[in-house]
Amino acid sequence: MPDLRQNIVVVDDDNDMNHAIERLLNAAGFHATTYPSAEALLQNGAASGADCLVLDVHLPGLSGFELRRRLQLEGTTAPVVFITAYEDASSRAEAETAGAIAYLTKPFPGQELLSAIRTALDQV
Repeated sequence: MPDLRQNIVVVDDDNDMNHAIERLLNAAGFHATTYPSAEALLQNGAASGADCLVLDVHLPGLSGFELRRRLQLEGTTAPVVFITAYEDASSRAEAETAGAIAYLTKPFPGQELLSAIRTALDQV
């Protein structure tokens, strides 16, 4: 029987954050898949099946913004929620320019992330 839950792909280099988000999303009825880097996601090719992407802004290697641009060039149109531990005005502006549904600063309440994801999915 196929899994009909919406697929949320999370990319964050903090394993504890990935685990916490994965548990939150699974408990909320989503199917969550996490990756520790942009390169790991790209190597797996999982972005094409994502209903929503949750991307950390500051990743080793390709940043979340660079990953978003690359995925768009490859035809991935899933909405994006950016998360970051380092709030700054230029990153927030870049997230808005990239068409982000939300830009959340860690630590954020789980309900705030769920709300952003639901908003993103409603726009698809």
